[in-house]
Amino acid sequence: MPALDVRPLWQPGFVVNSVVGAGVGPASGVPAKRAVRRAKAPTTPLARTRRARQLAGRLELGYPDARCELDFTTPLELAVATILSAQSTDARVNMVTPALFARYRTAADYASASRAELEEMIKSTGFFRNKTSSLIGLGQALVERFDGELPATLAELVTLPGFGRKTANVVLGHAFGIPGITVDTHVTRLVTRWGLTAHTDPVKIEAELNTQLPRAQWTLFSDRTIFHGRRMCHAKKPACGACFLAPLCPAYGSGGGVVEPEAAAALVVGAERAHLLAMVDLVDR
Repeated sequence: MPALDVRPLWQPGFVVNSVVGAGVGPASGVPAKRAVRRAKAPTTPLARTRRARQLAGRLELGYPDARCELDFTTPLELAVATILSAQSTDARVNMVTPALFARYRTAADYASASRAELEEMIKSTGFFRNKTSSLIGLGQALVERFDGELPATLAELVTLPGFGRKTANVVLGHAFGIPGITVDTHVTRLVTRWGLTAHTDPVKIEAELNTQLPRAQWTLFSDRTIFHGRRMCHAKKPACGACFLAPLCPAYGSGGGVVEPEAAAALVVGAERAHLLAMVDLVDR
C-alpha cells in the first residue's frame, strides 16, 4: 500500500510525502521514507484564513470524535470541573469529580460548603486553596445574582469567580452549544506553530481565530486542536515525522520536533493512535 498522497494539499514549500523505492510501507514492514520541505508560513490575513480552514478540515479527519474530555452532566458541573482543571489534567479532575458532584449538587451547596471539607476533596488537583475560594465564591455569586443557575452569555460568565474567557468558552461551547474558541496552552502552542497568529495574548489569539474560521467551527476547532496537542504535537518533542498535518505546518521539525517516522510514531499517544498513524501510512506497533 503506498504512503499517504498529500499532493492535493501541496503548495511551494510544503511537505511532500512519497514512497521511495519498492517494497516499502505497512505491507512490507518497512516504513516509507518522506521527502520533506517545511511549509511556508502564511504571511497575510487571507493566507492565514486559508491555512486555518485547511487545518480545520484535516483536523476533522484526524479527530472526528473530539470532545471536551472533562466528565460532566450539567453546566454547573462543567464549570466546576473546568475551574479544577487549571494547572491539572482532565484525567486527574475526572478522578475527583464523581465524589465531588455527589456531595455538591447545586450552587447553594457550594455557597455553603465547608472550606476544610472542600479543600480536602479537591486537594489532588493542585492549588486547592485558591480553587476552593473560587468554587465557594462561584456558588455564592450564582445564588445571589442568577437564582442559582449558570448564565449562558460570555459577558455574564466572565464576571463570576474562577471564570476567564477560556473557562467561559468551554462552558458555552459544551454545556450550552454556543460556539467559542478556547485558547488554552495547547491551542496557543499549536496555532503559533501553524503560523495562524503572532499574538501571545489569549484574547487577541481568540479574536484572530474568530476571523479565520466560521463561527459554527469554533468549539470543535478548539477541541480538535487540544486533542492534537495532547496526542501528537507535544510541547517539547512534537511527533513531526508521524503528523498528518505536516504538509501544512511551517514549524515541521523545529522546537525539538522528531522527524524520523518510527521515532515520531513512538511519541503518538491516545485511543486514536492507530488511526492517526494510518493517515500517514505508519504501522501501530
